[in-house]
Amino acid sequence: MAKPAAAEIVVPGPDGERAVRVSSPDRVIYEATESTPEVTKLMVAEYFASVGDGLMRALRERPTALERWTKGVRPGMRLATGAQDRDADAFYQKRVPKGAPDYLETATITFPSGRTADEICPTELAVPIWCAHMGTLTFHPWPVRRSDVDRPDELRIDLDPQPGTSFADVVRVAGVAKELLDDLGLVGFPKTSGNRGIHVFARIRPDWEFVDVRHAAIAFGRELEKRDQGVTTAWWKEERGERIFVDYNQNSRDRTIASAYSLRPIPGAPVSTPMTWDEIASVTDPRVHNLFTVPERMADGDPWAAIDDVANDLAPLLDLWEEHPVELNYPPDYPKMPGEPPRVQPSKKVAEHWDAEGNRVEN
Repeated sequence: MAKPAAAEIVVPGPDGERAVRVSSPDRVIYEATESTPEVTKLMVAEYFASVGDGLMRALRERPTALERWTKGVRPGMRLATGAQDRDADAFYQKRVPKGAPDYLETATITFPSGRTADEICPTELAVPIWCAHMGTLTFHPWPVRRSDVDRPDELRIDLDPQPGTSFADVVRVAGVAKELLDDLGLVGFPKTSGNRGIHVFARIRPDWEFVDVRHAAIAFGRELEKRDQGVTTAWWKEERGERIFVDYNQNSRDRTIASAYSLRPIPGAPVSTPMTWDEIASVTDPRVHNLFTVPERMADGDPWAAIDDVANDLAPLLDLWEEHPVELNYPPDYPKMPGEPPRVQPSKKVAEHWDAEGNRVEN
């Protein structure tokens, strides 16, 4: 059987129209479900084009890692998260792939290890369309612009439901988060994660380093814990219980969250969907916001259209941090950080094996 001809999508470019080739356009990326038809590779590219205004608002000038599902999404498929997953079905692309078009621009970022990489930095809509051609479903932009890759311009609050909690619990906590933002004089924008969680993004002045923004997120989480007993900032899963985890480490260097309007690798092609606060308060099933339904929302405008109009001041949250400047654990691939607690599960910790600074004492 002859190989299907490539398709072409034409989108606006900086100097006129830009044509983007999409190979294997009929490849099935999402199989049909009871509520959604199958989704082909071409449909993914067309979806990104249809939400281009909002998608580029999330990606423009940001170093961006790609989550590539080149074989599509099927039950049992796995996403590689480290070198141990070499036989996984999908992977994160943190460096510019070979064969990138000449209009694709880059930004140089530094990992916690000190290594650097040139990462895709979308500047026009043709770039995410080309990424769809490469099997990308989810975009993971850094919270920085390439003009200053070491000072975030965004605070990200990740409300992550733990086992035993429901989406209704996340919605409730999001409402409390909105009240806290209001009390602090901050403006945040909520979206569904595309799975079970809710994200709140707040643009900030790029005046602080990653460690400061992470401390602000910790302070936010701790204040949220005071206001709702169903919230936790506990890093160790065994301590979280049936509560909503505020994942403060999503504000660490090289930690990213699925962008607004990204697809998620879950049956039904759900979308991480920007909403107003009134909308988020009434969501009962985030799966209804998917590749087929989200473009219709854009006809009435992007709920995040004004996100760049406000550059919040982190000072109120950093003042809260200074009231209780006790460090929490970093991700395991980080080097040991100043003031960090011991990197051992609390249930396995033997006190005499650790000094006051959290360093292991060798016998």
